[in-house]
Formats: sequence, C-alpha cells, structure tokens
Amino acid sequence: MKIVLDPSPLQRKELLQRPAIDATALQATVRKVLMDVKENGDEALQRYTQQFDGVIPAIVAVQEEEIREAIALLPAGLKQAIQQAASNIRVFHEKQVQAPEIVETMPGVQCWRRSIGIEKVGLYIPGGTAPLFSTILMLGIPAAIAGCKEIILCSPPNKEGKLHPAIVFAAYLVGITKMYKVGGVQAIAAMAYGTPSIPQVYKIFGPGNQYVTCAKQLIQQEGIAIDMPAGPSEVCVLADESANAVFVAADLLSQAEHGADSQVLLVSTSAGVVEQVQSALDAQLALLPRKEIAALALENSKAIIVKDMEEAIALVNEYAAEHLIISCKEEDAIAGKIVNAGSIFLGNYSPESVGDYASGTNHTLPTNGFAKAYSGVSVDSFVKKITYQKLSKEGLQQIGKTVELMAAAEGLDAHKNAVSIRLAAIERNEL
Repeated sequence: MKIVLDPSPLQRKELLQRPAIDATALQATVRKVLMDVKENGDEALQRYTQQFDGVIPAIVAVQEEEIREAIALLPAGLKQAIQQAASNIRVFHEKQVQAPEIVETMPGVQCWRRSIGIEKVGLYIPGGTAPLFSTILMLGIPAAIAGCKEIILCSPPNKEGKLHPAIVFAAYLVGITKMYKVGGVQAIAAMAYGTPSIPQVYKIFGPGNQYVTCAKQLIQQEGIAIDMPAGPSEVCVLADESANAVFVAADLLSQAEHGADSQVLLVSTSAGVVEQVQSALDAQLALLPRKEIAALALENSKAIIVKDMEEAIALVNEYAAEHLIISCKEEDAIAGKIVNAGSIFLGNYSPESVGDYASGTNHTLPTNGFAKAYSGVSVDSFVKKITYQKLSKEGLQQIGKTVELMAAAEGLDAHKNAVSIRLAAIERNEL
C-alpha cells in the first residue's frame, strides 16, 4: 500500500480517485455481444460460452437431476452454514415489508401507496475466480419476500458444463428453480432481450466484472432496469490509535482478494497504527492462496494519515465507500457523522466478511462513489410502488377549488374542467 501523510485538499481528491478504464473500447466490445445475442439468440449464447468458458452445455437450463446431484455433492457443514445465513438474511429483510397506510390528507381525500413485486427479475451470479453463491441469498431472498412471480438465475458453467454445487443448492434453498448455465455479457443480453431458452426479465440484479457491469449500464439505456451501477468491490477502514492492526490488515485483505481491480483504503489518525497494519499485511498476505490477486489490488490501494478524526470523517464521506469499517474507540459516535457509505461495520468485532455472508444485511452495495446517491439492495429494490387516491363527494368539494385555481394558472383548462364538471353535477344533485 502507498502511505500518504497529511495530504493537501488537492492531493486528497486525487488519492480518492478509483482506477479508470478505457470505457470507449469496452463499450464497443460489449455492445457487439449484446446485439449478437439480441439478433441470434441461443446460437450466439453457445458461441460465446464456448469462447469464454471453454464449454457448450448440452442443455442451457439446469435440470432437476443436476439439482439433486449438486445437493448431494455439497458437504453437510456447508449446507448448514448456507441455511443459517439464509435464515438471518430472511429475518432482516422481512422487517423491511410495510403494510399500506391510508393517509387522509384532508377530509374525504384518501391517499396510499402499495408495493407490488416486479413480475420478472433476473439474477446474475459470477462464477469465474470464485463462485459467489452468497449473492444468491442476498438477491433471491428479498425477491421472494417482495413477491416477484418469476425469478431466474444465470451463472457461467465450469469446464464440465455445470454450475458449482453451492450455487445450485443456494438457488434451490431460496426457491429459484429456473437456472441457466450462461455467464458474462451474453447472460445479461439473454435476460434483457430473451432467447428461445432464457426468458426476458424486467430488471437485472447482480455483480460482475467490468464487462458485465458495462452490459448492465448499456441495457439500462434501452429501458431495462438494473439494481445499480457498480464497479470493482472496495473497502475503507477508518482507524484510530485503538485499532487492532492485525484485524485491520485482515479486513483489507479480505477485500483485496476479490480481484486485482479491487481497491482498499485505510484512513487513520495514527502513523503507528498504519505502520503496524503494513507489517501485518505482509505477514498475512504471504499465507493466502489468492495472494497474487490480493497483492495486485494492494498496489492500487492507499493508507492516508490525517491530523484528526474530523478530517478523517470528511475524507471518508468524500470517498463514499461500498464497505466502511470503523475501528475506533468511539465508533458509534463516529458512525453518526457518516453520510456516505454502502454498509458500515462498527468496532473491532464486526468484520466486513460477516456482512458479506451471514449477519443479515445485504452485500449488494453501491461502489465507485455511488454510495453518495444510491442504497444497497433491499426488498424495495424488487418492488414498484403504486400510489392510490380515493375522494368522496365531500372530499372533491373540499379540494376542488384548489385544483381549479392551479390548473387555470397553468393554462390547462381541460384539467380544470375535469373538476369543475363534477362539482357542477354535485351541485345539481346528479351524483
């Protein structure tokens, strides 16, 4: 990690920049695949699956026999762990459901809002360097709670043309029975446009590499909804002199091992802690199976030492991290001053990996600074909210004059007449 001591305001802005990519070339490549799948359907899916995954599944859809086989293959201990995580996630997300509340804004004027599950949603689950079966829990459970009628899943096949058993088990556990062995941009295209094998959906969820992310952003321009714009995963640790350097190093590495393009940031008021964290990083990194990936991520990462906590909080809010860990002696008070973050982890005993898997909160979060305006995935992400209003005669009489005056002032006489004609009929006792 690059260590920076007391940077100037201009330096801070540069230090907080995420790694940039050539978006123009990327979009051209991704758009070509999207259009190919749109025009050629399953034939294009097969070509790209062979090109990128080195296999062509005989049948794209996962069959019941494959589901039974995957469930049998998965160790009992891992099954229990997935079930425990699913239970916690379900408990947390069920509390997000709210019954409609009728609000009488004035006598005889009732307004309310109702949440309705998006009918068809698609979940993309990466399966490249790591099969992210935990993301199925994070997406499938709130989708089911929201009442989505059709939930499909796409994930890249392995060299045997199958999905990882944990992916299949997690999907089966949360009630997803339509699973497809397709990954990458071609999977996003299939869910966006539909093919003979894979149905079209109305909204697409899930993380992915820069190609998948670009594909999601491009299909959004065509009117297909996505969960959020997202980039490489990231963590920021805010640490004071009370922080446990070994814990902090472990948290930084847990994020760095996601991918070479992941970014980790350490912000501290203590130069001594930063020095200790650096030593702990070296020791822990040497023992990691994915140390090459984590090492590349650390090359793009920084440790910033600032004068005081006020300056540290300002810097953290400007960065707007996907994950923010507060390793400080007054973590609760500091957390109250954080306004930009995807998910916050408080104290020495709240590692980010707990939120990634099993505490109950959702790990599908805004990255790349989007936490300034976006929230993480929740039950709300899977619903659309329809507003209703119902007026009685008395209610229309109460509010009618207000609407007539405002419509007339805007020069919209037909709007005014829609009220005036009714009011006149009421006056004539015709209603």
